[in-house]
Amino acid sequence: MSKAVECIKCQAQMELGYVPDGTHGGYTQQGWFPGVPVKSFWMGLKMETNQLVPVTTFRCPNCGYLESYALPNATPATTVTEA
Repeated sequence: MSKAVECIKCQAQMELGYVPDGTHGGYTQQGWFPGVPVKSFWMGLKMETNQLVPVTTFRCPNCGYLESYALPNATPATTVTEA
């Protein structure tokens, strides 16, 4: 999102960030997929990675309120392994 996001609870300017998802090799950025989940024997869920929309989350520094958006033009973060 190009403009500042204001908290709907206390009207402070929110901070840009993301909520990590744990994987077998570390962490990755949450993603949104269209449709309903389809089970996969090997991977847990079948997913078409070309349909992934990264989830960007804003956090209010005053009250802690979180607001998430699936922004289609956002670049997903790379996987980060534990140090």
